[in-house]
Amino acid sequence: MALRINHNVTAVNGHRWAVYNDQLLSKSLEKLSSGQKINRASDGPASLIISEQVRSQVASVKQAMNNNEIGISMTQTAEAALTEVTNILTSMRQLAIAAANEGANDKNMLEATQLELRNSIDTLDRITVQAQFGIRKLLDGTTGANGVGTGEGVSFLSATPVTRGSPIEGYEVRIFEQGTRAKLEGTVGLTQEMIDNGETVTIAEGGRTLSYKAVKGDTVEQFYGKLRTEILAQQMDLDMEVTQDNRLVLTHKQFGKKYFLEASSTTAGYISDVALTMKRSDGGKDIRGTLGGQFASGEGRVLTGGAGSRVEGLKVLYTGNKLTPEDAGPDAEVAGRVAVYQNSLQFQIGPNAGQNARVSLINTNTRVLGRGVVNDAGFRNIYELDIRNPIGAASALYLIERAMDEVNVTRANMGAFQKNGMESNLKQLRVNYTELMNSESVIRDADMAEEMVEFTRNNIMLQSSTAMLAHANQTNNVVLTLLKSGG
Repeated sequence: MALRINHNVTAVNGHRWAVYNDQLLSKSLEKLSSGQKINRASDGPASLIISEQVRSQVASVKQAMNNNEIGISMTQTAEAALTEVTNILTSMRQLAIAAANEGANDKNMLEATQLELRNSIDTLDRITVQAQFGIRKLLDGTTGANGVGTGEGVSFLSATPVTRGSPIEGYEVRIFEQGTRAKLEGTVGLTQEMIDNGETVTIAEGGRTLSYKAVKGDTVEQFYGKLRTEILAQQMDLDMEVTQDNRLVLTHKQFGKKYFLEASSTTAGYISDVALTMKRSDGGKDIRGTLGGQFASGEGRVLTGGAGSRVEGLKVLYTGNKLTPEDAGPDAEVAGRVAVYQNSLQFQIGPNAGQNARVSLINTNTRVLGRGVVNDAGFRNIYELDIRNPIGAASALYLIERAMDEVNVTRANMGAFQKNGMESNLKQLRVNYTELMNSESVIRDADMAEEMVEFTRNNIMLQSSTAMLAHANQTNNVVLTLLKSGG
């Protein structure tokens, strides 16, 4: 047996194991204290990468859930304001119907009705200004896609959240064919003889029909006056004109090929080619043109940007008469331009880039509601409504109905956005949040029972190695005893 004192290899080896066991015990204590089996990159580099990615996704999903909840609150606030707008428009429609009751109204009654209507208009504008979420205005046009038309007869109507904002100069508007109205025109003028023979005119339009028979002894003027009264009484969407030679001309008030009318007369040629046989108008024509050089579909006098293009969903009303040849080059004169400003509300509804959704709110300013409606009184919007005469009251109904349609469509879009875009997405996010939390737990969290077993083992091993280190340090005492005995 070799006895050396310069190097105590046994003690050094015992020290090495004591240090190693102490490190294992420290890691066990760390895992038990933190509840995680991965506390630093050295605990598992690959697992650390995955778990950090999952942890980031968990935080992002949680924030996306908060975003959805805030978005739902905002849309609910906007819809509450729009509900009141609908109620006011309904009341305004009731006032217009009351004002149209010409036989029972006197001047004072009409003035009072107009005053009440004006008060309702002011209330709409007040809601437009006051409806807000925090400090963000909701219904003043700053939370939607808005625009302005330039050029004779070019008017911006609406745009959708997917419509792209235009360049500074705006999108060019080119018109190849104007929208027209369905029309029936007789070739034979009305005579006193036809009246005395009981000339009968039958007209059908939009599911409504009338049949008027001349009264013997009435003049031509009386006949046409009574026929016009019948058309108004049936609320037909028609304009009636009489030429200088007493021919009858019936024109549909609305533009486009989907509107038509039919009519017959006792005398062939008066309004129908064959006596007592209904003649159908050819129908109007829909406008044709382009917006920003992109395809646009036409309906009546309204151009709508085609799907998938920069101008998708953009609606432009054209009432001018400037036409551009279809084979015209890019430098050819355009009918006008429309500038689009995209301010639709964008919500980040998902945890990753690009997972967002847009919704556009309507501008409820009375100078904007009800635009683009053809009416006899010439009202351009509901702010200009004057129901103190029958024509104004009848025209007001058209504009108010258009305004109600605009508001209701916006409410429906918001409801669909909230239900399918927000609430459904929120449910999915909550499921994702649970599953991602579970994934992070599987990768990162410590099995406390297993770690307790390891802790006990490492603790015993450390005590054992410490005890053996103490014995190793006593080994050199044998050599000292030998040296003492030799002396």
